[in-house]
Amino acid sequence: MSSFTVACVVLAISVLLSFDAIHSVQEGHVGVYFRGGALITKINKPGWHLKIPLLDRVENVQTTLQTDKVVNIPVSLDIKYGKHLNPSLITQQCGTSGGVMLKIEAVEVVNRLKEDHVYMTIKNYTVHYDKIWIFDKIHHEINQFCSKHTLQEVYIDLFHTVDDRLQSALQESCDAWAPGIEIIAIRITKPRIPDSILRNYEQMEAEKTKLLVAVQTQKVVEKEAETEKRRATIGEFEIQLITDTSTEAEKQAAVSKINIEQKVMEKEGQVRVKKLEDDAFLAHEKALADARYYAALKAAESNKLLYSEEYLRLQAISAVTNNTKIYFGPSIQSMYTEFFDLALKGKISSSKPTPASE
Repeated sequence: MSSFTVACVVLAISVLLSFDAIHSVQEGHVGVYFRGGALITKINKPGWHLKIPLLDRVENVQTTLQTDKVVNIPVSLDIKYGKHLNPSLITQQCGTSGGVMLKIEAVEVVNRLKEDHVYMTIKNYTVHYDKIWIFDKIHHEINQFCSKHTLQEVYIDLFHTVDDRLQSALQESCDAWAPGIEIIAIRITKPRIPDSILRNYEQMEAEKTKLLVAVQTQKVVEKEAETEKRRATIGEFEIQLITDTSTEAEKQAAVSKINIEQKVMEKEGQVRVKKLEDDAFLAHEKALADARYYAALKAAESNKLLYSEEYLRLQAISAVTNNTKIYFGPSIQSMYTEFFDLALKGKISSSKPTPASE
């Protein structure tokens, strides 16, 4: 072998080793390394990295959300006969407490491996940790759930709680043994039941549907009857309200009429009282006027009888006699003589001025 050939072989081996040394870690993953089959603590982020050719083996471990779909999980060992069964022919099965075998097509588990727990999880359970804590655990938990409940509970009554039950069971196991695994959600398909039982359920559902329709129809009829009853009640209430309002208005009108009549009667009474008072006052004044007239008339008659010619002459003579005003002069004596002569003859009255006054 020539030196050129040896050089080419060495170059080719060097190139191959160089290509084997360079590798990449995908986004959403971390790279874990096995050297001679042993896991080393080196963990790389996404990107290009180097490894020792022929000695190191790299595995990409996903640390983002991933969905593990458990489908067609086989029962690996037939307990009764001790035979290995064909995995491709068996789906996930579970037997209820009544002995009915149910078939579950698929179970989807949304999970995530925390990045800071990658090393310990891979060291304890290898890169196929999900087979132990998800695939096998789901198979076990479904069998446990089915064996504790009846067909009615598994298929109808408690089926809506299966997802939460499985999630809680898986998360409890992971928290205890593999704390880096986080179970986000679980979705399970509706179990398949034997055809004979399925027909019974379909018939039962049909009868239930008819019953529900009948019940709803009855409720509608009752609702309509109740509505009509309420309408009638509302109509009666409105009529009663109108009647009560009319009666109340009539009562108020009657009360107003009575009040008006009472006020009119009071005013009429006041008018009558005033008239009586006026009549009494008029009669009183008339009586007083009549009394004054009568008194004046009697006084006039009395004066007529009293003031006679003789009385007037006497008064004139008395007035002259009682007169204290004496005038000085030579005719005083003759004045008295003339006055007395005229008075005695009736030719002088008390209204005529005396000579002394003049």
